[in-house]
Amino acid sequence: MFAILEAFFTQYGYAAVFLVLVACGFGIPIPEDITLVTGGVIAGLGHANVHIMFLVGMLGVLVGDGLMFTAGRVYGDKILRFRLIQRIMTPKRYAQVQEKFDKYGNRVLFVARFLPGLRTPIYITAGISRRVSYWQFLVMDGFAALISVPVWVYLGAYGAENIDWLMAKVHQFQTGLFVLIGIGAVALGWWWWRKRQRDRFFRDNIARIRNRRAEKKAAKAEGKNTER
Repeated sequence: MFAILEAFFTQYGYAAVFLVLVACGFGIPIPEDITLVTGGVIAGLGHANVHIMFLVGMLGVLVGDGLMFTAGRVYGDKILRFRLIQRIMTPKRYAQVQEKFDKYGNRVLFVARFLPGLRTPIYITAGISRRVSYWQFLVMDGFAALISVPVWVYLGAYGAENIDWLMAKVHQFQTGLFVLIGIGAVALGWWWWRKRQRDRFFRDNIARIRNRRAEKKAAKAEGKNTER
């Protein structure tokens, strides 16, 4: 995959990188991180400017993600009838995404950038739900992209002369990202559980207070009736 992308990007430059990243947003099985690293490599080899490549990478990522979000928002549930979307959004994946939205809310949009298998389904589902505005989506996705895109592009440029070292570092970064995501997911799950426990505690206490007040009022009313 790296060799194919390198030859393609070397020949067609920034436009090729942009188009492949947009295709990644559509769920095409091309690793986005390898695409960005390869863009950095051709910049490191002198075929492009690394800073412009970073901007092209950001634009391609945001356009690809934004198109999927917009498609879900425009077509709603009808988009699930399209054959291409059915391949990406299987019933199992749709259920997983719905569960994550119910559990973590809009924060899922940030984490989605680092989840290749669930990224596109999450963005489509966010659009379908209409619970997320365009501005919220852009902020969440853009902030996540500002973390991932420069890492891959500049790493590719730095290791362009030593591909074996570069691929080893890519795997290390991927592993590190998954570990961080796992830790973050555990922390979010704990926070969510604690929040539910607090909410339940306050609800129970409020219910007890209301019941006691109701009992006191009933007792007073009964006492007055007895006096009469």
